[in-house]
Amino acid sequence: MKKYIAIIFAGITLSACSDFLTLEPAYEINELSFYKNAQDFETALVGSYSGLQGLHNAEIVYLGDLTTDNAEITWTSPTVAESELDEANFTPPNSILNTVWDNCFTTIARSNNILSRLDAVELTQARESRFRGESLFLRAYSYFYLVRLFGNVPVVDVAFRSPNEILDFDMTRRPADEVYALIIKDLTEAASLLQGVAQQSKSQASAGAAKTLLGKVYLTQKKYQEAAGVLKEVIDGNKYSLNPSYAKLFTNGNDELSESIFEIKYLSGNVGEGNSFSTLFTPPRFDMAIFPNNMQGAGRIIPTRQVANAYEAGDVRRKVSIGDSVKLVTGNYARDLHGLKFVDFTTGVGGDGGINFTALRYADVLLMYAEALNESGQTAAAFPYLNQVRVRAGLAPLAGLSQTAFARAIERERRVEFLLEGHRWFDLVRTGRAKEVMNAYFAEVGLKFSLEDHELLMPIPLREIDIDPKLGQNPGY
Repeated sequence: MKKYIAIIFAGITLSACSDFLTLEPAYEINELSFYKNAQDFETALVGSYSGLQGLHNAEIVYLGDLTTDNAEITWTSPTVAESELDEANFTPPNSILNTVWDNCFTTIARSNNILSRLDAVELTQARESRFRGESLFLRAYSYFYLVRLFGNVPVVDVAFRSPNEILDFDMTRRPADEVYALIIKDLTEAASLLQGVAQQSKSQASAGAAKTLLGKVYLTQKKYQEAAGVLKEVIDGNKYSLNPSYAKLFTNGNDELSESIFEIKYLSGNVGEGNSFSTLFTPPRFDMAIFPNNMQGAGRIIPTRQVANAYEAGDVRRKVSIGDSVKLVTGNYARDLHGLKFVDFTTGVGGDGGINFTALRYADVLLMYAEALNESGQTAAAFPYLNQVRVRAGLAPLAGLSQTAFARAIERERRVEFLLEGHRWFDLVRTGRAKEVMNAYFAEVGLKFSLEDHELLMPIPLREIDIDPKLGQNPGY
């Protein structure tokens, strides 16, 4: 682990060892010529945010939906990593898990680099607050995925300036409680620093984004009163609202909508700036005529028949989220379930989707707040927040449910509201329902798979343990 962390933390954005900084080649940015002014920090922040494009382009949906009863693979030759997620049979060599680990720690390293250098540069208070607040948010955002997926992980909250500093640092995995403590500290400070700071784009962290994520953290820890308190602040702030059109959230032009709290920007026509949802979510057919150039789909994350049947009659989200058939080059139609969210039907090039991925949105705030109230014994007070989401979907409000029935209603609502947005796995694990729901699903579809207790945490990537065996592995793997 130390060897690998050394590579990441000393070499990601800038060279950090003083022995390497005596020369300043014109073609190489290093510490002597960078982090000197506000523009340098702006550039560094762009680097920090850039990792989120890759994280959400596929991996988060793989882990959040393909691992559950929401999605399955229909491609005939999936990768081993994809098959493992689809079957809830996680192994340490899984490349998707390794990518998430790498991506998150890369973002953490970049955030630490910025945070460690702010005090040495003269900046306006507004800029310093924004740079610090956004970096703290990004570090917390990354650690929240790591701790939910892997449990105990190394806690690194400093930037390294030499290989010796890395070798001397304790890279052992820390208890999850310590990780959560850092996340809460970072998000609380970020929310304070970013309060009142002008936000140029919803692809940047804001006080609202920090509070929303903090509410989700508290909910995950079952700290329901704390979750309700911070989520109510987001609601009472009146900065966000449900978008009248659910469909508009997931199609071209979904930038900066009233419901968006934090979004990942994608751009069609620029190599490496697009997303892959157009192929991931559509059938693996060579004879489709739904994209320009008759581009084929990949069938790697396809809605299951079970989730397609989970929508209530009249739910407008069904036709926005799931397609039942595709047009063929012959002009006929073939029945083939496929996902519609974030699918860019204007591009005929794989990986070129230009629709933004909304990582945090107001509907999540409302449903999390309703869940926190219900779990705190305030079921009657929770109905209005659940029902706001239902009414937008064209459904009748609910009333008169017991606390347990309300919890199941929230579970059903979140499933259909956030299909293919990477929530389902984390929701089921958070509420303690993952084993029951997933094993019932496997039995229903006739699969001899099962989700075991130890699989509620993913295995530590094998590559990390090969580098540093002292990391240790999660039990059961």
